[in-house]
Amino acid sequence: MDQDMVVLARVRLLSANRRVVRGAEGLWIYRLLTQVEPEAYGSKLAYVLMEASASPLVRELPERRLALLDEAVQVAKSLAESNPYRAKMLARALAARQRELVSHPAQPLGSDRREHPAALQEEPQERA
Repeated sequence: MDQDMVVLARVRLLSANRRVVRGAEGLWIYRLLTQVEPEAYGSKLAYVLMEASASPLVRELPERRLALLDEAVQVAKSLAESNPYRAKMLARALAARQRELVSHPAQPLGSDRREHPAALQEEPQERA
C-alpha cells in the first residue's frame, strides 16, 4: 500500500469537513482507507457505494448499479460482528440490491443460439 496515497486520502477526508464525503472522491477515499482500517471506514464505504448506485451517472447502467451494490454488500459483510454499524449497513445494502434486482430483472439471453442453454442441448454433438 502506498503510504503517500493513504496520507493524501486522510488529508482530503479531514479537509472535506463533512461527516461523509460523497461522490467519486468519497469512493476513492473510503475504498483506499477501508483497505488500511476496514472497521473504521467500511460502513462509510458501503454507504457511499449505495449512494453511488442511485447516481444519475449510472441511471442507464443497471449492471454497474448492481456491481456497486454487490460491493456494498461485500463490504458490509466483511465488517466484524461487533461493529455497531454492520447490521444496519448490511440490511440497507441487501435491501437496495434486492430493489435493484426486482426493478431490473435479468435481461433475456441474446438471439444467438449459442447463448441459449436449451439451444445448446438441442444441437447435435459432433464426435471427434
